[in-house]
Amino acid sequence: MYGRSYEVADIHTTKTPVNGVQTSVADQLTFINYAFGNTYAKNGGYECDMVTSAEVGNDTPTSPQAGTGGDAYADYQRQPTRTVDGKTVAWDAPLTGNFLQLKLLKAAHPNLKVFISLGGWSWSKNFSAAAKTDALRKQLAKSCVKMFIAGDLPVQDGRGGPGSAKGVFDGIDIDWEYPGGGGQPYNTYDAVNDKHNFTLLMAEFRAQLDAQGAIDGKRYALTAAIGAGTEKIAQTEPTLYSQYMDWVNLMSYDFHGAWESTTNFHAPLYHDPADPATGILAKYNTNDAVTALVAAGMPRNKILLGVPFYGRGWKGVAAGPNANGLYQTTTGGAAGTYETGIDDYKVLVNKAGTRWYHPQTKQLFLYTGTGEWWSYDDPTVIATKMQYVKDQSLRGAFSWELDGDASGALTSAVWKGR
Repeated sequence: MYGRSYEVADIHTTKTPVNGVQTSVADQLTFINYAFGNTYAKNGGYECDMVTSAEVGNDTPTSPQAGTGGDAYADYQRQPTRTVDGKTVAWDAPLTGNFLQLKLLKAAHPNLKVFISLGGWSWSKNFSAAAKTDALRKQLAKSCVKMFIAGDLPVQDGRGGPGSAKGVFDGIDIDWEYPGGGGQPYNTYDAVNDKHNFTLLMAEFRAQLDAQGAIDGKRYALTAAIGAGTEKIAQTEPTLYSQYMDWVNLMSYDFHGAWESTTNFHAPLYHDPADPATGILAKYNTNDAVTALVAAGMPRNKILLGVPFYGRGWKGVAAGPNANGLYQTTTGGAAGTYETGIDDYKVLVNKAGTRWYHPQTKQLFLYTGTGEWWSYDDPTVIATKMQYVKDQSLRGAFSWELDGDASGALTSAVWKGR
């Protein structure tokens, strides 16, 4: 949406061949996480709410407004450029925006579920504070279930009202980045108590979802996006909180990026013995993350592997002894379409240069003739990762994010490899 000009309708209309038949991307998905919803200080605690306010945290993390953004306009107020059913939404309809289109998408593809994802890198500010006490946990969970599951959106710009978003979402995904710290500098965190409070927060969300489900005669899902660094996994209690989850989305990407001064893989499947990284960074790969998560008590059938639909890159990279720029010093992040050091697959697939499939990490990397070095996943890499999912008896895979794969090629690769 916005700069990427990607609409919910594009999930419906984009088609790729599956077994020789042109198939909608929506039919190659089992669930969509709508990212993100935010939480706000309210009524003496913290609650889900709807605001339209630009997020300032990435540029000015010390601002009191850091982490308090929102886009209610996009969520349920704007008139989409393209719609799933091809119709213009009535001016006085209580629901429009992405929420209505997601509801229409589900109607057109009945096997698809949609979850609201709360938090993320920019909007995890309040999770630690909201998880500190039983009363605060109840307040947060109740407000989020009321807004997104019961569908009671606040009336804004003529949209919303009680039940206006009912039927849009089939569950809630918690993306707390991260319990115990390590996220944005403006986040609240408690290095000692977040670990168990995360478990208690999951228990409370499960209880609140079950209570709403008893009213509606439906079971609502609870999932979480979790860090793949072994130190992040150690800050939670998988053996305890897993009982409340339908599954967890293991964010097995962003292991390395332009915040570092040397090239490295951002979503490697395995460790490379030649990797110069040491200490905890040597464990920054998917296999070590899965191993640590299972050892900590997460059932394999509740683990989804993260597959990035984008790459990370650097500029000013010397060829090095292997003439491919791997593990070489850089002068900073490569120019990206929307952000330095990162670009979508749909852009990277068209970049000129030489590409290699690394024999140890199993990830693709690209070295251009202009000193740029990128690592990313393509259909071949994804096929290897999906075989790993089957070999390890994991539940499946998820991606971040659909608009990075405008043609549907990567989504189709995940679907074919399931």
